[in-house]
Amino acid sequence: MVTTTLTRRPSARRTWGRVALYAALIALALVIVLPLLWMLITSFKTDADAIRSPFSLPDPFSIEAYQSLLGSGEQPIFLWLWNSFAAATLQTVLILVTASMGAYALARLEFAGKRIIFGVIIATLLVPPVVFLIPNYLIVQNLGWLDTIWAITVPGAAGAFGIFFLRQFFVGLPPEIEEAARIDGAGDIRIFVQVVLPLARPALATLAVLSFLGNWNDFLWPVYVLLSPENLTLQPGLSQLQGAYSTHFAIVMAGAVIASVPVLILFAIAQRQIVESVAGSAVKG
Repeated sequence: MVTTTLTRRPSARRTWGRVALYAALIALALVIVLPLLWMLITSFKTDADAIRSPFSLPDPFSIEAYQSLLGSGEQPIFLWLWNSFAAATLQTVLILVTASMGAYALARLEFAGKRIIFGVIIATLLVPPVVFLIPNYLIVQNLGWLDTIWAITVPGAAGAFGIFFLRQFFVGLPPEIEEAARIDGAGDIRIFVQVVLPLARPALATLAVLSFLGNWNDFLWPVYVLLSPENLTLQPGLSQLQGAYSTHFAIVMAGAVIASVPVLILFAIAQRQIVESVAGSAVKG
């Protein structure tokens, strides 16, 4: 009887622990999902309905906001989408190239001052990004890149986070793999391209998603360097939907829904690689 009681107590504690964990996860999921659901519901309301009853279901159900945003031609929403997609893709490619090369050099190559350089790179993570706003603007202006795609892609193409993130992954790779390739006659460049990068695919996919989202959601920097309406990206373009004296909430929410669709598609495509990257980091840790 004593043995049965002692074996039941850990089981009961484990059960209640799981219940508490699932309850916390459900609460966290609701905190994340409810604003997105509210945004979607509001996009199918009329302006009057959105103001009168912001937390109720659409009454009546209306696609007026989407028709006004996509069919009126007053706002070049598709051009903004293309500009955002092109800028985010280009900057993501640049970040992957610069971060992977810099991270591999700091992780595997031996040269004077390596630790100092890595320390300086990490120190830049502690500096607020707004501090670089004026220096970057002056550089872009002197290069003649204002109101071009280069202004919103090149300044952030060598971020410290990408180097730090990939370096940690490269450090965790077994050096025996590279030594075997070097015995077969491969040089550093060939080892990096044909051996290391394929192994780092989950980490590269995770960094690609984070970089794409960072550029896609950027608002402050494009506002300063993009001057023409046709050259705007989606985030500053959507801000023009808010008038000086009134805001069309349904149209703004419809624009936010449209802006979320490419991000959700990207995450669905790269979800497996992201999970593998997180799982691999957990195992190494």
